[in-house]
Amino acid sequence: MVGGRSAAAAMKYVGLYLLTALGFFAIDFIWLSRLAQAFYDRHLGHLLRDEPVIWAAVGFYSLYLVGVVVFAVLPGLEADSVSKSVMLGALFGLVAYATFDLTCKALFADFPNIVVWVDLAWGTVLTGATATLGFYAGRWLGV
Repeated sequence: MVGGRSAAAAMKYVGLYLLTALGFFAIDFIWLSRLAQAFYDRHLGHLLRDEPVIWAAVGFYSLYLVGVVVFAVLPGLEADSVSKSVMLGALFGLVAYATFDLTCKALFADFPNIVVWVDLAWGTVLTGATATLGFYAGRWLGV
């Protein structure tokens, strides 16, 4: 029976990851497809590919969502505090997006300041919101 309990617990964590990912993709899809597409085309269009490199996108999103769950959702669930998940998620988003954008600003000629600031704000809001959804998903799943 011990194996059955650990398998059930593992399935809860898989479910938590998948539900958190669903929330993330729903929010980010709206941002990227409806709200920010013209912004990025205007400021970064000369750098953008016609089609993304799928393995790189899958790798990033997969790892990023592990980070959201491990560093924001689970600590909030352990403390039974949605505000902890929100704050840790927002901080994680800020740090992760800053890693990309500030590196781009440091290395690439004419990387637009406006892109840095918009991305930092977006990463903070997106990841805080995702951590919130993950927290409630975890509660629903009994994690």
